[in-house]
Amino acid sequence: MTKPTRTAAARSTVARTTPTRTVTAAVTAAAALAVTALSALPAGAAESAKPGRDGLAWAACPGAPADSPQRCAEVTVPLDYADPDGARVTLAVSRISAADPGRRRGVLLAVPGGPGGSSLDLVHGMAGRLPQSVRDRYDVVGFDPRGVGRSTPVSCGLDPADLSMVKLRPWPAADGSIDGNLATARRIADTCARNGGPVLRGISTANEARDLDGIRRALGERRLSLWGVSYGTYAGAVYTTMFPERTDRVVLDSNDDPDPSRVGRGWLDAYGRGVEDRFPDFARWASAPDNPDRVADTPEEVRPLFLDLAARLDRAPLPWPGANPAELNGNVLRQTLLDSMNADARFPDVAGLMLAGLGRRPLPAPVVPPEAAVQNTIAVSVGTLCNDVRWPADPAGYAKAVTADRAARPLTAGLPVNVMPCAFWPFAPAEPPVRVTDRGPSNVLLTQNLRDPATPYTGALKLRAAFGDRARMVTVDSGGHDVYRANGNACGDEVVTDYLVTGHRPARDVLCPAG
Repeated sequence: MTKPTRTAAARSTVARTTPTRTVTAAVTAAAALAVTALSALPAGAAESAKPGRDGLAWAACPGAPADSPQRCAEVTVPLDYADPDGARVTLAVSRISAADPGRRRGVLLAVPGGPGGSSLDLVHGMAGRLPQSVRDRYDVVGFDPRGVGRSTPVSCGLDPADLSMVKLRPWPAADGSIDGNLATARRIADTCARNGGPVLRGISTANEARDLDGIRRALGERRLSLWGVSYGTYAGAVYTTMFPERTDRVVLDSNDDPDPSRVGRGWLDAYGRGVEDRFPDFARWASAPDNPDRVADTPEEVRPLFLDLAARLDRAPLPWPGANPAELNGNVLRQTLLDSMNADARFPDVAGLMLAGLGRRPLPAPVVPPEAAVQNTIAVSVGTLCNDVRWPADPAGYAKAVTADRAARPLTAGLPVNVMPCAFWPFAPAEPPVRVTDRGPSNVLLTQNLRDPATPYTGALKLRAAFGDRARMVTVDSGGHDVYRANGNACGDEVVTDYLVTGHRPARDVLCPAG
């Protein structure tokens, strides 16, 4: 398919504006971006900074303590790589230099999840999880992808009523109807197409991979090591496919299914299996005798209790002033379950709402992230998902799939196969999705939890198969999203750290026991 014709605005330099912030990102990710934006390089700061050996103007990150090891700079890349001399966009980057310069190996680039996430705040984010042996050897570099935060940002300017996660994620109505989802998807697609401009149309995973290589060139590095998490595993896999000889040591953590015929549609579908895989962990926790948030006496009672309560809240929501929407209904409970499955530490979120719905405690104070941050995240997510691949547009097909899925996987109630704005996206993908292959150096290490709700083990196996002998995989018998230095599993952490530090990678795939 041919690219849409560039407008005059696209041919001019894209102006920086104040970030205004996924359909796939949790509300907490939006709030996190609002925080990380504070530590990025502000417009104009680069002019007063002194260029480093790489030619970038590194400066102190505003808002950071005086002794912070993190420095910030900006990299510019083409808005449209088919027109490298045309308009450009800015990427905000950050760096923590190797703690032991004598043993420095190179750059470890942190590739964030989302789409729409950020790795700019390294101190409190990904770099803060790394062991000293890794920080000794690498300059750890983070960034805001194009469209995100302190990079040239994008916003769809959606109505605040459409910023609720139960609108952004296509939860069907209580009776299974998708009429409301179709209207929301069409409205978001139309609004984003009208307001997003050339930056939104230039967002895609292939362009993120090109941007990663632009960061590599700006840093003056011959090769990059990567640590990609969640969506960052797909972006990282695409980079290793498009630029295989420019990669050093690649770690992909919590892995997306790379199926090029589905891409983001497959990731949404994965929630159905992922939540089913993960729910037994929650059920055991929620019925433990010493748990102050206990909801049932046995694990077997938790699932029917949850399903019955969600159905009751469908029929009779509880008022929840200050929340969006301003009620606890069945889909709000289901959405909270979806988000809470990512980490054991978040189990109390869904248990607390269950106890409130059962009348055992009051509703908690609602947490509403900054609107500008949510607008930005939604725009980047929609742009990525819709620009990567065409989605089916037949409403009847979605309705049929939702009916079947609600019966087969009631915890997610038809969400994973429902309609998204991409069904009505007016722009054709500029290029086909990248097919991940086994062509290139054997330098990829995948790490994966067995019971990941967002990027299930089955999808990781597909990425492992696509890479062939380029990859090895270390699987951890654990639940939750994120593995390396996030799970407390010494076996899995040791394999990844050893690879980053020494280059030693297991000769075959590894299964790490729980604990």
